Amino acid sequence: MRELNVVGVRVELPSNQPIVLLKEVDGDRYLPIWIGAVEATAIAYEQQGVKPTRPLTHDLLRDILAALKTPLRAVEIVEMRDNIFYAELILGDGVRVSARPSDSIALALRVGAPIRCADQVLTEAAIVIPDEQEDEVEKFREFLDQVRPEDFAG
Repeated sequence: MRELNVVGVRVELPSNQPIVLLKEVDGDRYLPIWIGAVEATAIAYEQQGVKPTRPLTHDLLRDILAALKTPLRAVEIVEMRDNIFYAELILGDGVRVSARPSDSIALALRVGAPIRCADQVLTEAAIVIPDEQEDEVEKFREFLDQVRPEDFAG
């Protein structure tokens, strides 16, 4: 397993499909995962520090885990089949719960849990962005600084 950081979310054009971009902590590979608008909003809210007046689903799950004194130890993206990513939440004493990566990432950001990915998944789906394209990544980061979660509402 390799640890990943969330670079951010954006809308892929022309399809208007949200995408979350993850990057290896100790590497140069990026993992793009297409996600739903609700999950994109949840990730963007947390990255931007937006606190809704009432808890969103991912906030509710965070609060339930806290009330049950069951920490989220990690999120692991464990598999990719037919271009669909599969993740697991690693809870408390090592209990594993199957979950969508987008929901898992939104929850991990809320509780500060690490996000990891199986080497095989990275080998199959990750991309390397050459140095000359790093300015594109910087433009993406600038986009993230300006985008609002409401931009993902469809």
